[in-house]
Amino acid sequence: MELQDPRGDVIADVLGASLLRHALYRSLEAHAPWGLRIPQKPRASFYLVARGSARLEVEGERVHMLSPGEVAFVPHGTPHVIRDAEGSAVTTACDGPLTSCLVPRRIGGHGAATTVVAGFFEIRNGREPPILQKMPSLVVLSSTDTASGPWISATLQLVLAESAAPRPATSVVLQRLADVLFVLALRSVGASGQCKAPGIPALTDPRIYEALNLMHAQLKEPWTVVSLAKRVNMSRSGFAARFTELVGEPPLQYLARWRITRAAELLRDGDEKIEAVANLVGYESLPAFSRAFKRWQGESPATFRRALEQQGLRRK
Repeated sequence: MELQDPRGDVIADVLGASLLRHALYRSLEAHAPWGLRIPQKPRASFYLVARGSARLEVEGERVHMLSPGEVAFVPHGTPHVIRDAEGSAVTTACDGPLTSCLVPRRIGGHGAATTVVAGFFEIRNGREPPILQKMPSLVVLSSTDTASGPWISATLQLVLAESAAPRPATSVVLQRLADVLFVLALRSVGASGQCKAPGIPALTDPRIYEALNLMHAQLKEPWTVVSLAKRVNMSRSGFAARFTELVGEPPLQYLARWRITRAAELLRDGDEKIEAVANLVGYESLPAFSRAFKRWQGESPATFRRALEQQGLRRK
């Protein structure tokens, strides 16, 4: 049995395995003075303003005044504050289960109004995939961007329209639009060159990106550095050096890590026996798979699955 992943390329695969497929949206009707403090959480957050403006203060980043036509991402769950103006008092945000909530929440006083649509992806198991770990703490997309502006503008308009007037299947539409916004953020970071650390730059190098796609699409393949280098028309040494430079770890280490990430997803979401999962991600030996899984996940596959069942986190 071959593992056929319908998600497509490496970006879709990483996001599908590492983020919840369902995004939480909250619509805020905020009147000055207002402010919310969002503590550190294992989630990626994003904000877009339908009217007015908002001051976004992300720990370790410059303050950004968010205007209509922009969407701001806080991809790592970094603590941040969003408010109308410097000095406005803030309250700590709290939320319940990660489900869609489009009924506007009114906050603040009686001054100028700002409408904010907030969205969240929860990071599965609290662990980001390596290729996303080096994203900046704040990414801002604007409809005025030269290259991707039209796509950003169209997506934001759809999000705002669905949020303002919920209709049948609005939650499904918004979930898909959240995926689109996240991919646009990844593309923007890669194209702008603002991320110099390993990870995202790999997505803009055609040959390294092709190698990543090969590993993700053909997980059972007994890949070697030589076979990967040959497939992308590079020398073994040149490929190994370039991959390590852009991704942040050697090819086979990345592959081993990804196999276990994918195995954890299958153990959580599927009904296959552990032996079958091991085979699906490229391990012929169950003991070898168990050792590798414990190395990367800190526990055995059986313990991992049992813990998910006890916590009610396994999908049926």
